[in-house]
Amino acid sequence: MSWRTTKCSGESHRILLIPAPRPGRSAPTRRGGRRSRPHRFLHPPFTASSPAGSSPATGHREGSAVTRRARLRELDLLRFLAAMAVVLYHFTGFGGDGAWPEPAREVFPELAGVTRYGYLGVDLFFVISGFVILMSAWGRGPGEFGISRLVRLMPAYWASVLLGAVVYALFREGNGVPGLVVPNMTMLQGGLGIRNVDAVYWTLWVEMHFYVLAAILAAVGITYRSCLIFMAAWMFGGVFADEAGNELLQIMLVPTWSPYFIAGMALFMIHRFGPTLLLWGYVAVSWLLALHWGTWRAGTAFKGADDTVVGVVVTAIFAVMILVATGRLGRIRWSGLTLLGALTYPLYLVHSQLALPLLDAAYPELNRWAALAAVTAASLVLAYAVHRLVERPGAAWLRAKLLASLAPMRPAAEAAPGGAGAAAVPAARPADAELIRH
Repeated sequence: MSWRTTKCSGESHRILLIPAPRPGRSAPTRRGGRRSRPHRFLHPPFTASSPAGSSPATGHREGSAVTRRARLRELDLLRFLAAMAVVLYHFTGFGGDGAWPEPAREVFPELAGVTRYGYLGVDLFFVISGFVILMSAWGRGPGEFGISRLVRLMPAYWASVLLGAVVYALFREGNGVPGLVVPNMTMLQGGLGIRNVDAVYWTLWVEMHFYVLAAILAAVGITYRSCLIFMAAWMFGGVFADEAGNELLQIMLVPTWSPYFIAGMALFMIHRFGPTLLLWGYVAVSWLLALHWGTWRAGTAFKGADDTVVGVVVTAIFAVMILVATGRLGRIRWSGLTLLGALTYPLYLVHSQLALPLLDAAYPELNRWAALAAVTAASLVLAYAVHRLVERPGAAWLRAKLLASLAPMRPAAEAAPGGAGAAAVPAARPADAELIRH
């Protein structure tokens, strides 16, 4: 602030000059004699660098479209750590038949006490998925959302299924027989009662349930209010379906996994709009349900896991995602994390298939530690190759074709020559690389 002296009608006047607030910031106000600043969560904590012809992202609660977001590299790091936890679980902590001649936890008893809990990396994946999918879907219709999911998932997935077929053809290892490969190419084998070419595909079928529900939400319109209703309906519907023993609703609502997705959605809303008691309530109830189902799985599908350890890990997953949502990990900005995040999905898909022939050839000729290092490094290299040679070009081609396929569905006014829809292909939203790819 500064004072300026001016003259008017021969008289001198002193005027106090107060600078205008910078764009995007509110002027500080005084409360009780102390300066107060706008709440740090009033607006979305990601940048809104808008492309031409688009509106900037805002914190408005009723359906404001998010057009461009800063990449959350902390999520890239967490996704990679979750994938490596699953890899180490399969290579060193798995108690059943795998790529080693004997159960992996017997080959690596020194590691198995920790890595046997690596399967909980999937729990972290699902919380991240709830966060990222809502971020990606906000402002999109069901068609555009569906295209984004197909483009993201299918190229690397098809490569993984074909890898399973090659491994079976050359080494007679795995489940890549033609009778399984064909239905597996649809990613719908889980609903058809057909065995997966790779056991890790079961998580994709769980994700598919979430995508269908999210597409319905997108068709209704994604707003702050509709998300609150959706999350409540999903949470209570899953509990009631389990209580009633309604198999159809249990299949549709996946109550054993839905708490993770619901928590991720609530955490994204905290990230975007700021914390409220209601949103924290969604997170808290989801955490309690996740503890219940996590300990239940420890006594069924993952027998021998300690309930206390599972509870601690599940709680840690929620805690670290709360740090992400509240911006406490925002200083993690190493650009190399973008590549690690890009490798996560192909690494998850190919590591088991690759381990079958490699470990069969390398062990016991190589000692167990050298064989473990070799198969882990080979999995990372193959994941990078799939990302660069299949996933990126395949996604670009598939996106263009699918967007062109939707062009006839656009309103006639948009499709008129010279109108807003004159282009043969609708303008695409920012590439998924600008978001957190999942």
